[in-house]
Parts: sequence; C-alpha cells; structure tokens
Amino acid sequence: MTRMSIPNTPTTATLDDASMIGRTLARAFDDDPMMHWFLPGEDAREERLGRYFTTIFTRQYAHHGVCERTGAAAAFWVPPEARNKAVPDEATLRELDGLLGDRGPMFRKIVGAAAEHAPQEPHWYLAVIGADPAGQGQGHGAALLRSGLAKADAAGLPVYLESSKSANLPFYEHFGFTVLQEVQLPENGPTLWMMRRPEH
Repeated sequence: MTRMSIPNTPTTATLDDASMIGRTLARAFDDDPMMHWFLPGEDAREERLGRYFTTIFTRQYAHHGVCERTGAAAAFWVPPEARNKAVPDEATLRELDGLLGDRGPMFRKIVGAAAEHAPQEPHWYLAVIGADPAGQGQGHGAALLRSGLAKADAAGLPVYLESSKSANLPFYEHFGFTVLQEVQLPENGPTLWMMRRPEH
C-alpha cells in the first residue's frame, strides 16, 4: 500500500490554522532535545508540545512574523524589522508559565541566553521549522525553507537560526548554512548550534 502524498506547497498560515500547526509541530519536535528539556516526562507530551507551539504562534509569530505551512509542516520567520519579536515576549512568556510550571524561570533564562548570541546585523531569523514525521521525506521542510530563503534573498539579507538537534545540521548545511558557534546552554541545558546563511 502506498503512502498518500500530502501537498507540500507553502501557503500563508493564519490564526485559523493554529490547532493544525500546533499538532504538526508537536509531532515534529517530539524528539527534540530542547523540547525534552523544557517539557520533561512523557505524560501528555504531544498535547503539551501542541499547546506550546499554538501559544507562540497565536500570541507572537502570527502577528509579528512570516508564518507559512504545508499539509504536514510549518515555519515561523522573523524579518529584520520585527527583530525585537524574534523570541517570546513577556505576554507570551506569562501565557506559557502555566504550561512550563517550575521550568518557567529556566525557560526565560535560556531564551535570553540564546538571544544574546544572535547577530547584530540585519537578518531574517528562522524561529521554528518542523515537519510531521508522517510527511517527512516528501519535501515539506525543504519547500518551507526555500520559501523563506527566497524572501531573505529578495531583500539581500543573511538568515540566522538555532538548532538543538545535531542530526538537522546537514539539512541546513545543504541550503548554505554554516555553524557560527556551538553554545552549551546554562542549567545543564542542551547544546545549541547557531547557524548563518550569507546573503545571496
């Protein structure tokens, strides 16, 4: 039996897509070291991850970023003019407190630590990208990445991202990213790889 193909053409994500995006990214990040660290334990993991991604999408990136989705993936980009919205703001953090519990203060510290390493030059920032494992291998992530890179290229700007999963580094390197630095997060947190793709 052949697996059904899921459309992988990027479209603009709207608030109406919030629950679908939350579910998609929850599945995409189920094995991500950063998410395991923020939301430890297996109890209701997919539901908690879904709430996390739905919250940051509806509270922040849908209003200040460029958000796109396919039938099995989603990406949140931050253009240079919205740079101060590249990480969750105070209102978003307050909303996340109920989900993060005693991890809330640590989450705030990590968000701040990661932001300190962001480049000062104008750039496009890839805040989140992920594909549901059911759709992986069908070009969803690549289609969303190409779409955002095209916008950065049209503006003549570099692109920056952080990855906490070493297995993803070759995927980004294929698209021209190189590792700027490797950062061990505080509180025995995971490693973050800061990556940059020069302007094209």
